[in-house]
Amino acid sequence: MTYKETVAWMFEQLPMYQKKGVDAYKGKLDNIISFASHLDNPQNKFKSIHVGGTNGKGSSSHMLASILQEAGYKVGLYTSPHLKDYRERIKINGKKVSKQFVKDFIANNKSYLDYNGLSFFEMTVGMAFTHFACEKVDIAIIEVGLGGRLDSTNIITPEVSLITNIGFDHMQILGDTLEKIAMEKAGIIKRTVPVVVSEKHVKTEMVFKLIAGQLKSKLIFAEDVSFPKYKLGLKGTYQSKNVKGVLACLKELKGFKVKERHIENGLVNVVDNTGLLGRWQRLGKSPLIICDTAHNEAGLKIVTQQIKEQQYKELFVVLGFVNDKEVIKLLRLFPEKANFIFVEPKISRALKLEDLESIVSQVGLNATFIRSVSAGYELAKSKAKKNDMIYIGGSTFVVAEIL
Repeated sequence: MTYKETVAWMFEQLPMYQKKGVDAYKGKLDNIISFASHLDNPQNKFKSIHVGGTNGKGSSSHMLASILQEAGYKVGLYTSPHLKDYRERIKINGKKVSKQFVKDFIANNKSYLDYNGLSFFEMTVGMAFTHFACEKVDIAIIEVGLGGRLDSTNIITPEVSLITNIGFDHMQILGDTLEKIAMEKAGIIKRTVPVVVSEKHVKTEMVFKLIAGQLKSKLIFAEDVSFPKYKLGLKGTYQSKNVKGVLACLKELKGFKVKERHIENGLVNVVDNTGLLGRWQRLGKSPLIICDTAHNEAGLKIVTQQIKEQQYKELFVVLGFVNDKEVIKLLRLFPEKANFIFVEPKISRALKLEDLESIVSQVGLNATFIRSVSAGYELAKSKAKKNDMIYIGGSTFVVAEIL
């Protein structure tokens, strides 16, 4: 198979949570443990940092990778989902895994994958771990896909675990209270391995203290620790919370020499070093055009607050959603006087435009409905003047289509 055919087979042949939703979630580690054994347990051949949480885990993972790259280390980075190219999920020092490696990995393991019916995410995790082992990375930053306890990445024993924060998302899978969600996220804590929690919350603090205590793991709440202020390359005021967790994590990382200049340069050069996309990313100046992948209530609360802090005459908001979100709650976070353009991303999990129109009618917004994401974006650009602002988001998949 060609590279394009290989990736198409992975997408179409096997369950993928991002496209199919809860039906694709297996909720057990049997398959990935067996697959790792088949691959000669590559996860045991490199050091790692495990990063989970509801929001901020992608940004935090990229910050960690960038700083460690600046310190001269060969750094693997596994994240999800991708925005433009499948290979964004697996990088070493900012360079995407080669198309040839993807093709060869699937070809060499296809009979196993066919027979055992692995999910899209399971095979991708196996590919990433194999790539990092083959390339002998000094350390890999591994981002949790969903949850923690039963996530396919949770077969590693990291040097440090980082949990960014806890918020309401994927409640059909992780639970309907912050305490239940925290229990799932805390599943990445390993015995005697230090764990950093970026943000403290009264409803989840005791969960982390309980699990860390049982496993004799040092627990650090990053917001309780004082750190210098650094200039950040990633825009968005919310990054100030993420960076505290990153700095606390590095403080607990033993055996790696990270100096002040590595931190300074790493935080400024995150995008150049790692290729991160879609975090308060500016696409234009006049009008100001911003896209962001925030897609749940906790994430959008922060992003919409930042929108309100911008200087603009009129605001145009291009939004689309997947069908498992409480959309009314999300819409009420945005400025009411904005010009809303609602779109439908090209995935099976998309919230259909007809259903979205029904929901929006309950909120009473100035709204236009256009099925195509690109057409909605073009409409916003045609209407916005140079002193206006355009925001694109609501779903990772909306941002992916724009980029």
